Amino acid sequence: MAAPRWLTPRRRSATARSVLAGEAAAEAARKTSRELEALAGAEAEAAEAEPEFPVPGDVRAAAFFDLDNTVMQGAALFHFGRGLYKRKFFQRRELARFAWQQTWFRVAGIEDPEHMQDARDSALSIVKGHRVSELMTIGEEIYDEYMADRIWPGTRALAQAHLDAGQKVWLVTAAPVETATIIARRLGLTGALGTVAESVEGVYTGRLVGEPLHGPAKAEAVRALAAAETLELGRCAAYSDSHNDIPMLSLVGHPYAINPDAKLRRYAKEHDWRLRDYRTGRKAAKVGIPAAAGVGALAGGTAAAVALHRRTRR
Repeated sequence: MAAPRWLTPRRRSATARSVLAGEAAAEAARKTSRELEALAGAEAEAAEAEPEFPVPGDVRAAAFFDLDNTVMQGAALFHFGRGLYKRKFFQRRELARFAWQQTWFRVAGIEDPEHMQDARDSALSIVKGHRVSELMTIGEEIYDEYMADRIWPGTRALAQAHLDAGQKVWLVTAAPVETATIIARRLGLTGALGTVAESVEGVYTGRLVGEPLHGPAKAEAVRALAAAETLELGRCAAYSDSHNDIPMLSLVGHPYAINPDAKLRRYAKEHDWRLRDYRTGRKAAKVGIPAAAGVGALAGGTAAAVALHRRTRR
């Protein structure tokens, strides 16, 4: 559109520039609108391709959590041993062995089969002849004394995310089933799979029923529970710190390495599994969450749950 003749050349030039600016702004607005529409469409496609996880209301899915160094710092059996020593179930010499095993576990961050077997044998000999009901009552007290403040907030938040989605959450551990059941109940979880110590008429015999629930045995327990609960393992999640639990992690569609030992970390990277380490804040920047998640803040743990369940991977 030509400027009116009565305008001076300078005014005509200013008007032309205004028209040009307006047209440029309009074109930029249309371009931005098209880009935003395209971006919204891409995000919608991504959301459709990557549904929310855990999926709310998916009752065919469940979550399985290892206990030692995954849900809780250290090993439940060692903490239980400390509580029994305090109650004079055994002597100082045996406590020293428990203390050494616990120190090894915390420093190495892995389950040493010999140490774990020795600890189980010690525990079985200690509880032999005691009533199951007595040990259950003591176990409640020991949880409050030694275990409650050792729960990883980040892992706890992950379990809660499954519960909030309406899914069942189970502990799967080599620890005694009585101890595991106490912890599961205190955390509001569905239940626990653990090693079963033999008892006759409510009294421990000092023997196991079968073998400790460790390694491949965990996978078999999860498989059996899934069948009984009519779960689809491809829709389930499993969480562990140990390479010994690779059989269990490999069963499910959503495996997670939590506080992983070196072998599990390497395996998880090779198989593109999600990882999270709550032992320090050094991994926080890589998944965009507060470092506080690694040192006990519940808010940080909740943020960890959100971040880990996104598709952002290491």
